[in-house]
Amino acid sequence: MSKNKYQKVLVTGKTGTLGSNLPYPGISSKDYDLTNFVAACRMIEDKRPDAIINCSAKVGGLQKHLQERYSLFIDNCQINFNVLEVARKYNVKRVLSFLSSCVFSEQSTPPYNESQIHDAQPFKVHEPYGHSKRFLEIQSRYLYEEFGMIANCAVPVNMAGPGEDFNLTSGHCVGVLIRKAFEASKNGTDFICWGSGREARNFLYTKNAATLTTWMLEEYHEKEPLILCDNNLIEIGYVAELIADEFDIKKKLKFDTSKNEGQKIRSLSGNKLKSLNSFEFTPIETIIKDTCDWFKTNYPNVRL
Repeated sequence: MSKNKYQKVLVTGKTGTLGSNLPYPGISSKDYDLTNFVAACRMIEDKRPDAIINCSAKVGGLQKHLQERYSLFIDNCQINFNVLEVARKYNVKRVLSFLSSCVFSEQSTPPYNESQIHDAQPFKVHEPYGHSKRFLEIQSRYLYEEFGMIANCAVPVNMAGPGEDFNLTSGHCVGVLIRKAFEASKNGTDFICWGSGREARNFLYTKNAATLTTWMLEEYHEKEPLILCDNNLIEIGYVAELIADEFDIKKKLKFDTSKNEGQKIRSLSGNKLKSLNSFEFTPIETIIKDTCDWFKTNYPNVRL
């Protein structure tokens, strides 16, 4: 694999779950408010990158997706539009952006692949965020076709590992469960997992995602998006059990079926990636152990 094809790489969303694992300098929302076009222009003028890895987003888990639908849609649309438009305006050579598994529709046939990104409506709970990410793919594709910018997108599955967000509102599945398990172990209370535990997802280690991102930046210049996935589908109940073991509270684990459990099965296909790169993914057991260890080592200096 060739290295250093781009000399000045800038990561937006540098303090996020993926951005914090990437080996490039970056900025966060504290540096520049990317919902503001003038601020986005100032970012480019200050940093002068020849490539951008666009990880910036307003993100959240199931709770935020239920409660903040408008802001999830409008803020992400503004961020994505501004980053790509200033890249075009200032002649940035390369932009690699990140979509989400929320772009897919439950009406499509799983496992979902790259050709199904715009099928039907995204799953209802994640519809606002899913639509904002679909618009990001469309804008990237038009920039590629009309202006020759190498602008394309990756589709990561549920990430976990160092850099995880453990906030109960903004965090995703693994981060939220680890936070709940930690509090249950500290307070002597039950460890509550929303839903039946039979919901299933693909999971991706943050360090794997970072390695694949560097590869995509340098080598994957096709117009079409690429799913980052190993094809393994894991039940959330099993993930919760692994986390409970790490905190020695397995007998305290309870499933609350009265709570919204989100999409029952979200299965993505990593076959296209597999045809291009013989990458060896980290198994879920190691992902959970490493994420829990990182949380315990760094607490309370983690995103809570």
